[in-house]
Amino acid sequence: MSRFKFLIALALLHSFAGAFAAPATPDQPQVVLKGTVSGDQNHKFIMLPFTVPAGVHRLTVDIHYTDREKQTVLNTEISDPIRFRGTSGSNKNHFTISESDATPSFLPGAIPAGTWTLTFGVSNIRQGMTSSYEADIRFDSRMDDSSFTDRPLETSDRWYRGDLHMHTAHSDGTCASQSGRMVPCPVFSTAEAAAKRGLDFIAVTDHNATAQSNSLRELQPYFDRLLFIPGREVTTMAGHTNLFGSTRYLDYRVGDSAVPDINALARQAQSLGGILSINHADSPGGEICRGCRWEPDPPVDMHLIAAIEVINGGDGEGYFPSFNFWQKQLEAGYRPTAIGGSDNHRSDWPMQKTGSVGSPTTVVYASELSVAAILDGIRSGHVFIDLTGSTDRILELHAADSNGTAAMGDVLAAKDGEDLRISIHALHCSADRVRLLLDGNIPIATGTEILGSSDQTVTSVWKSDGKRHWIVAEIEDQTGALDLLGNPVYLNF
Repeated sequence: MSRFKFLIALALLHSFAGAFAAPATPDQPQVVLKGTVSGDQNHKFIMLPFTVPAGVHRLTVDIHYTDREKQTVLNTEISDPIRFRGTSGSNKNHFTISESDATPSFLPGAIPAGTWTLTFGVSNIRQGMTSSYEADIRFDSRMDDSSFTDRPLETSDRWYRGDLHMHTAHSDGTCASQSGRMVPCPVFSTAEAAAKRGLDFIAVTDHNATAQSNSLRELQPYFDRLLFIPGREVTTMAGHTNLFGSTRYLDYRVGDSAVPDINALARQAQSLGGILSINHADSPGGEICRGCRWEPDPPVDMHLIAAIEVINGGDGEGYFPSFNFWQKQLEAGYRPTAIGGSDNHRSDWPMQKTGSVGSPTTVVYASELSVAAILDGIRSGHVFIDLTGSTDRILELHAADSNGTAAMGDVLAAKDGEDLRISIHALHCSADRVRLLLDGNIPIATGTEILGSSDQTVTSVWKSDGKRHWIVAEIEDQTGALDLLGNPVYLNF
């Protein structure tokens, strides 16, 4: 068992905040079409009408039939009350169609109410044979709304590395074409850059758009080691926030009658099953960067916000931090998770540039590589930011007293006068400087400032005063530049 896994188990045992949530159970089908096909139906078509009620935004179909090993082959197609919506031949047993995206070979678009028709073309069945089929049809599948894959890409519990803020041709992402002209950049280019960087997950967050979801659903089976998290940058006149974990449309027109304020938007996002992160909150606003600075009026209810983009990739010349905004939320007693995002608009930028894909990298401890698990890790604060964009640097922080042990993102009830035992575990950070800070700016002595090996644990003892505090670990390079930033262990929150 890894050090971090052990700490999480302890946190669960002591009922600390931030425990991992269980994966969502599969949706139950609203329509089940069953039947048999016999040898005398070879090369015929079986038409299976079914009713879709009003208000459905997604339709998902799972096909099962017997005797495939005996060369029974059923081709699948589907039509809505108005038009043909696609065919998969016999190569897909699962497909989904929504307003914004669809499995390749099917057409996205509105889901009209009325009679739809699922058709099986009996490509082959042997004479004298009878095979059984079943089609399970789901309306508004939570799985397909929240992910582009129905299974984890990996089932190990470990640190996963990703980029949570990037743009493509579906908003203002550009790159050089084959002839060197600057053109709107396809989603594939961003995904390829992320794969080359060695990332485990990305969120393509085009401005207010959902069209990128269709490209991502097509690409996910190809990029089977790179998880795509549904996302978009909700771009309002008074600040930008990323929505993760939903392909559904979110009305971003804050100030309109349908979305009177930022809290109405945040509640709408929550109802879609997603989480919100405030982007580049301390950035300039006005004509320098229209709507970029976070200044909604009335202010947002921070209970509705899961994370804050504390490190933004900037413009290629340096990172843009929002430490001040994050620290004010901690001082007010909130616990938003600090994350990073490249805010990449040029997928062809070299890795050395800040703001290139994966720079910075957000590193999340999760039980598996799935959208649900990564978002649970973010909610729980089991996250650090790697400003070097490395593939192997690790920063772990934990604190222990007589009540138990807490890792980054967890809460510890530390009594007045009790000694708190703190440890920082750093991997691949030799010759760097380690810092342990109370409430963001008060140094806690560790006895070790410069890390002397590539795998080192630094310890300290701090006496609790029984009040609310947070403890953060940082790693700096020899020039004092920040390399790794961890999330806090929270005391008495």
